[in-house]
Amino acid sequence: MSDTPTWQLSEEIGTSAGVVKAGRAGEGPALVLAHGWPWSSWSWHRFIPELSKNFRVHWYDMPGYGQSEKSPDQRTSLDIQGKVFAEVLDHWQLERPSVVAHDFGGATTLRAHLLHGCDFEKYVLMNVVALSPWGSEFFDHVGRHVEAFAGLPPHIHRAVVDAYIGGALVTEIGPEAREALAAPWLSEDGHGSFYRQFAQADEAYTDEIEPLYGDIRCPVKILWGEDDPWIPIDRGRALHSAIPQSTFETLPNAGHLPQLEVPDLVLEKLADFF
Repeated sequence: MSDTPTWQLSEEIGTSAGVVKAGRAGEGPALVLAHGWPWSSWSWHRFIPELSKNFRVHWYDMPGYGQSEKSPDQRTSLDIQGKVFAEVLDHWQLERPSVVAHDFGGATTLRAHLLHGCDFEKYVLMNVVALSPWGSEFFDHVGRHVEAFAGLPPHIHRAVVDAYIGGALVTEIGPEAREALAAPWLSEDGHGSFYRQFAQADEAYTDEIEPLYGDIRCPVKILWGEDDPWIPIDRGRALHSAIPQSTFETLPNAGHLPQLEVPDLVLEKLADFF
């Protein structure tokens, strides 16, 4: 049996938004991985063996995502996620971890840092939700008609999820990876939670912190897939301008999911920074 650390969710953490599933591996300085929408911590699974050689790596599924609790009355908007991130760091007793954040994980960790007093050693923001506007026409449409979409038959729902995930990519990641990304949303509770995320998305939660980006208290590296079809690279450049102490690098042949589209390149960029 190999001793190489792998992605797993062996921990349960009680939070103000329900129970979240989490995992950790390796020894050394703390490093936390924050996933985005509509992903889960599985999206980092290719990074864990390499990063855990030098770090104590922590990851978790956000409330409403992956294997974490999903319930019909659950609030999982970005304000809640920022608070939960702070609670999870407190549970792990991490006072100043480094953080790698993707998509909604960006807004989540930015809120934790700027509003909830979480300090980071170093901070990587990759294709993150941070500046308005960030919702597509489809995103807005689903948010206005959640009940109709929540009632879709399972086979049509599966097709919607698969098409939505596919829309993030410019480099194919393979059927097994796409199935793993979709799987949490195909269960009965996942079906409803998928559409609730659309309904609870609100640019007000990034507008609230955007004026504070100049106050970030640690070194920042911004990475961006050059061909991101969801959040164009110009948004990454604008974020770089808003964070004076940041550096900015592009990721060729990557769309919105670089950690699965070009994982080796992203690991190189992280090694250069950390």
